[in-house]
Amino acid sequence: MGTETCWQTDAQYPDSALISARNLCRVYRMGDQTVQALAGVNLDIASGEHVAIVGPSGSGKSTLMNLIGGLDRPSAGELTIAGQALSRLPDAAMAQFRNRTIGFVFQSFNLLSRLNAQENVELPMVYAGVDTKARKTRAKDLLNRVGLGQRLDHRPSQLSGGQQQRVAIARALAAEPRLLLADEPTGALDTRTGQEILALFADLNAQGMTVIVVTHDLEVAQATRRIIEMRDGLVQSERRTRIAEGAEAGL
Repeated sequence: MGTETCWQTDAQYPDSALISARNLCRVYRMGDQTVQALAGVNLDIASGEHVAIVGPSGSGKSTLMNLIGGLDRPSAGELTIAGQALSRLPDAAMAQFRNRTIGFVFQSFNLLSRLNAQENVELPMVYAGVDTKARKTRAKDLLNRVGLGQRLDHRPSQLSGGQQQRVAIARALAAEPRLLLADEPTGALDTRTGQEILALFADLNAQGMTVIVVTHDLEVAQATRRIIEMRDGLVQSERRTRIAEGAEAGL
């Protein structure tokens, strides 16, 4: 896939950007057909931002999320996160970078049913080689941080959907990532519980965590500070939310 099928710009990004995308393209081949999911995305997200990426099905938002998360690679263009050009990383280095830099939160929680809450949170630290005492202490601290300090020994089946998502958030924070990437994080939750999870994200962001929420729900997006709207594989618009405007006004 060449860059000639993508929109080309001379967009420049500040050196301080945590995430910079330049002419980012992603093409999938399905038999004889070619599907262009991203058509030349230019975007930057600074450290400490709280951003929503929105758009209808087929807009490219999920593809962009997969690229930012290091779960896929672009067909063309450049994506830099925390100063690292991801397209230049071999697979093993990519996995290491992803595990160290990005925490993932999914709609379906993805907890292991045979493990209790504390053990689920410990799991990334087991893979990272953190010693037993340190990982147990950090897992307990993280579960306390998300309001589940009294549920350490509960397995997923003994927890509500909102509690399971809190465990998943604690697990995502286990490796002390610079970026929290959430894919439809309230999609499996009722409205009240979903609002609690969004408030938790806002709390984490207020403490300095960069948070990106990928969603089709504009109400969820309004709980962030900046909305990036995708359509037809491109960034169609960007806007600040009332939360951001209120913060700037000192409200």
